[in-house]
Amino acid sequence: MHCSSRRQTSMSKENEPIENIEEPTGRITRARAKAQREAEGICSSKPSFKLDQKCVLRMNSKRASSDENKTCVAATVGLQPKRRAVLKDVTNVSVNGMQIDCLNVTEIQTSKQTIRDPSEKNKEMVENIFMGIPSVEEDVKAKLAEDLSKIRMMEAHENSLPVRLDERGVAEPTCLGAREYAVENSMLPMQAFTMPFGHQSPKRKVEDDVCKKLGVSKDVVDIDSNLKDPRVCSLYAPDIYTNIRVTELNRRPSTNYMEQVQQDITPSMRAILIDWLVEVSEEYKLVPDTLYLTVCLIDRFLSHNVIEKQRLQLVGVSCMLIASKYEEICAPRVEEFCFITDNTYTSGEVLKMERKILNFLYFQLSVPTTKTFLRRFIQAAQATYKDPCIELEFLANYLAELSLVEYNFLKFLPSLIAASAVFLARWTLNQSVHPWDPTLEHYTSYKASELKTTVLALEDLQLNTNGCSLNAIHVKYKQQKFKCVATMSSPEKVISVFSRRL
Repeated sequence: MHCSSRRQTSMSKENEPIENIEEPTGRITRARAKAQREAEGICSSKPSFKLDQKCVLRMNSKRASSDENKTCVAATVGLQPKRRAVLKDVTNVSVNGMQIDCLNVTEIQTSKQTIRDPSEKNKEMVENIFMGIPSVEEDVKAKLAEDLSKIRMMEAHENSLPVRLDERGVAEPTCLGAREYAVENSMLPMQAFTMPFGHQSPKRKVEDDVCKKLGVSKDVVDIDSNLKDPRVCSLYAPDIYTNIRVTELNRRPSTNYMEQVQQDITPSMRAILIDWLVEVSEEYKLVPDTLYLTVCLIDRFLSHNVIEKQRLQLVGVSCMLIASKYEEICAPRVEEFCFITDNTYTSGEVLKMERKILNFLYFQLSVPTTKTFLRRFIQAAQATYKDPCIELEFLANYLAELSLVEYNFLKFLPSLIAASAVFLARWTLNQSVHPWDPTLEHYTSYKASELKTTVLALEDLQLNTNGCSLNAIHVKYKQQKFKCVATMSSPEKVISVFSRRL
């Protein structure tokens, strides 16, 4: 009895409405709503008002959730116009990427909608969305094709050039990608497509520059046009000789070091040393560049270092050792230079002097000599001959080597001595024509009047007017292999040629 009364009491308590008990947050079914309406007569006015209010709120929340679902579906269906509006500002996005993005966004939204409400109505809407994707893709393709065509027209207008294709040597690209790659047998793309309006083609511009350097006068012969030997560097020869004309001014020896620096040696001692070095170069079959560089190193070192006359020969062999290492393929050994001095100096002394000279010169051994310019000037002199005149080359070299012995020739530039040697050699071989022509004047950059002093000094050495007994160079060029040019002399004084007009 007690148990049954307790159960009835507890059940009656459960059925009584309590204000503080929270209502369940689940969905309100029709049965529950009917039970609530039947209980309105039992509940007091205040609880019934709350229940009605809560019922209204729950119904509103239900409508809100359904409206939210409808809004999501409507947003998914309305994807097409929103997507197209965004694509209006896109210019460099590929069509394939846009298709993938549209598919991904549509799949995500439809999957969410299916999870929320997997009803047949939603399934039909999903099918309609997927059926509408091809139309979206076609619109995207059409839009991008239109934008790309506009870009092509703008770039074609900006890069249009009033230059013929055969002058540029480049095929005009037909698509945007062709401009990023080089065309076979053509110049670089940057040269082809960055040429400003009104400019000449690179090929014609190079030809004009070469013509300016070589001279536009018909009297000047182009000595670099028909040379096929790549070692001659005919294309760069004008620039090379322009550069060394500047370099010869920077590393010149002092012209008066005998009077200003040296105290124990004289110009005659220097002449004896160089005459002996000519014999040494013949003994070891050294190239002429080694002899010229040796004399240059001696004068540069003596210009700032006081040397006793007992050590002058040591300076000479040490400079020849350095020049041999620089110019020769197989330079003589140190012991050979010691032997040639009759073992006056040991190999240790030669090497010590070698280090001293190199440290003083800061190892700057590359310097233009008279021989450097003589090659170029002889080539220009040979341009007027139908066949190369070998006597002209040997005679010019002979006169240039005579200047090595004389201390007074330090006041003349190497290029001036080389030009004067060619001038005097041409006059010695032929007095019927003027030895200087426009071609020589162009390539040497000297007029005939500027060579007068040097040519007259060289003629005195050729005729040996001072009675010098140093004849190593004279004996060298009396040989048959040099066409005995040392025995040649002009019957008429060269001073007469300077009165003639070029």
